[in-house]
Amino acid sequence: MGDDIDADPNAPTRAGFVALIGAPNAGKSTLLNQLVGAKVSIVSHKVQTTRAIMRGIAMAGRAQVIFVDTPGIFQPKRRLDRAMVDTAWGGAADADMVALLIDVKKGIDEDIAPIVERLRDLKRRKILILNKIDTVKRESLLALSADLNARVDFDATFMVSALNGSGVKDLLRHFSKTLPEGPWLYPEDQISDLPMRMLAAEITREKVFLRLHDELPYASTVETEQWKELKDGAVRIEQVIFVERESQRKIVLGKGGQTIRAISMASREELQGIMERPVHLFLFVKVRENWSDDPERYREMGLEYPRK
Repeated sequence: MGDDIDADPNAPTRAGFVALIGAPNAGKSTLLNQLVGAKVSIVSHKVQTTRAIMRGIAMAGRAQVIFVDTPGIFQPKRRLDRAMVDTAWGGAADADMVALLIDVKKGIDEDIAPIVERLRDLKRRKILILNKIDTVKRESLLALSADLNARVDFDATFMVSALNGSGVKDLLRHFSKTLPEGPWLYPEDQISDLPMRMLAAEITREKVFLRLHDELPYASTVETEQWKELKDGAVRIEQVIFVERESQRKIVLGKGGQTIRAISMASREELQGIMERPVHLFLFVKVRENWSDDPERYREMGLEYPRK
């Protein structure tokens, strides 16, 4: 994405963090993948698929923009929910800039209103991004932009379609000019700070969601338990899909193991495309009751375990 942004060879290098925040399903993961130009965050129609902080790295001219894809902010009801919301606001507070992503079809609804209220007092440079602009009329876009800018002191407003990439280049160009001067923080060709073991688990978790979003409750997770480099250049990966009840395990397995095989095939194909080598993927499904109250699972996901 950033390769065709003009770079003055005499310009100073810049680097910094931009936190993407918003309500669940605002399109943060889709936008992040567009900005980086590769898949670094899982995308699903099921809400709250992003759990931990994910960093995607884009080169834009002489600037290195590190995007922090935070979990969607919502009203937490469970311990896992609280961990995700705390993580999202922590990511915003630590960033050089905060970009609020709004689904223009929903506007300022009950999910986004409290985020806007809290964002008003956050002492960071703030950018407004209106997403899914191809789904509403221009008059509605302008009215929504005016309303939000009256509530929060945004430095700039951008209108994009994360799905087709419209407006994304202008957004990236803005970040490339406004981030702090300084050396790059990651190698030039690195697109994510996520270890491959965790990215592999995230990809399989996405396939579980895509396949079973109507049947499987939110309480499931995937962990990479073994990663073995083989002599022929291939890699053998063993992963466990954790669910909370035996009935959920049967759903993931499917009749005669059909569902788990389909999930494994889809995940393996994507992993081979990313890694550009053969992947031997073995999936297991285990019941772990109340895994969402287990501190170890939170550490695996990169989340702080809420004590209360």
